[in-house]
Amino acid sequence: MDKIRGSEITSKTEYLNRRDFIRAGATALAAGSALAIGPRLLAQQAAPHGRKLTTVRSALSTSETPNTWEHITTHNNYYEFEPGAGSGPSRLARNFKAEPWTVAVEGECAKVGKMNLEDILKGETLEDRIYRHRCVEAWSMVIPWVGFPLGNFIKRCEPTSKAKFVELTTLLDPRQFPGQRVPVLEWPYVEGLRMDEAMHPLTILSVGVYGEVLPNQNGAPLRLVVPWKYGFKGVKAIVKIRFVEKQPINSWQRAYPQAYGFYANVNPAVDHPNWSQATERRLPSLFKSTKTVLFNGYGDQVAGMYSGLDLRRNI
Repeated sequence: MDKIRGSEITSKTEYLNRRDFIRAGATALAAGSALAIGPRLLAQQAAPHGRKLTTVRSALSTSETPNTWEHITTHNNYYEFEPGAGSGPSRLARNFKAEPWTVAVEGECAKVGKMNLEDILKGETLEDRIYRHRCVEAWSMVIPWVGFPLGNFIKRCEPTSKAKFVELTTLLDPRQFPGQRVPVLEWPYVEGLRMDEAMHPLTILSVGVYGEVLPNQNGAPLRLVVPWKYGFKGVKAIVKIRFVEKQPINSWQRAYPQAYGFYANVNPAVDHPNWSQATERRLPSLFKSTKTVLFNGYGDQVAGMYSGLDLRRNI
């Protein structure tokens, strides 16, 4: 790779201004074109249907009606392809190569090394899990993921007593990810969970949606799903899982700490600096008419993990 001259690197001031511009533009677009959002979603060409997966129904699923395949595969937040939420990733991800795929296991565990996706899935029973999905931009969906508990994989890696957190990293490949050519975030994308969060039965590694292999724009071939947290915790195209002693700094926390923290628990009482989180727009609705629920409605299952933690300060 050619070396980049210092004069070509965006200054911190310009970078911050650019990020503010992107956020402001996205807010203005949402406000100014709300009436066109529904028809535009329906007009986009959805991902072609892929290979079927053998699954079992999970008892942890919500009873809510899932969004359609068209909604789920044409309205995506995937900054590696394009900043902001919308149809861009569904267009730009068409030629992304998700096979073959390997994941590096590193850090405080006995089983370090590289594993291909087939070995990761070996012996796992894939489950259909219908989860509510809440994005920090105040839109939401109900998505029928296909996956298996992250905790199963963690046990196979045999973490040591020093492993307090799990850090997950996405692929770094600007040739396939045009969004990584833009310094909106510090690439590659990094996310993390506390060990008890990672081991919780609701936390899954997803390889599919609607009983089929995961489309590229939804994070193929392997992504994280943590349904009580905002969607940006769901790191996609995972290539590294590292067990660490200290709390990792996730990508959005590094870029904009006033708005994004490590925990990212859905909390209607804590507003984003640029908008309220008290209500949400359940796609394909045009309006923020749905009240946001603490922990995205999964409080009965997960609230105990945060006993004594100030959820306003620890966003």
